[in-house]
Amino acid sequence: MAIQLIEYPTPGSNLPLRVCRGHFATSHSHINYYIDLTLTKHRLSEAREAAAELCGSFRTSTVVDTILCLDGTEVVGACMASELTKAGFTNMNAHRTIYVVTPEHTAGSQLIFRDNSAPMIVGKHVLVLAASVTTGFTARAAIEAIRYYGGIPVGICAIFASVKACEGFPVTSIFNTDNVLDDYESRDAHDCPLCKAGYKIDGLVNAHGISTF
Repeated sequence: MAIQLIEYPTPGSNLPLRVCRGHFATSHSHINYYIDLTLTKHRLSEAREAAAELCGSFRTSTVVDTILCLDGTEVVGACMASELTKAGFTNMNAHRTIYVVTPEHTAGSQLIFRDNSAPMIVGKHVLVLAASVTTGFTARAAIEAIRYYGGIPVGICAIFASVKACEGFPVTSIFNTDNVLDDYESRDAHDCPLCKAGYKIDGLVNAHGISTF
């Protein structure tokens, strides 16, 4: 299958969402859209745009000591840290700096922090940043890991989300099923309507991208 991406603009910004409709499998679900966030995560101009969009919800009302980056969002996370610590913006972080951290994943999909990175979580106000939050599986694991290591989770944000809340936190996103892709579906493999209709899988999707068949 040749991936044919469609671009959806963001109202009020130059940041596009690139998607391909089909039948795709992730490690946790089957989805009817592949959402390609590669350029947003790795192109500096788009990462800055995404960071500016996401910071609006946290700049003046939330203490952020650490940004926990999931799904390869480190560039966006660094841009958010820069945005939240700009002179002239109010943030209640007493140290006037923000850690940008990536967790390690075990074979069982648990999130862990080594001894050298754990101090950036312990006792810190931690904001979870994901590329997408659809099933909420990875975001929940992140919140659990933060609490396990003695951190204080303060919010969840993502470039794209199909859920409004996770683990008691509203999910702040640039794109969601209210402003784009209102027919987006994420289903358990055993309850996938495309599988039941006989449609074969077009590709496998994870945080690194897609492998088509």
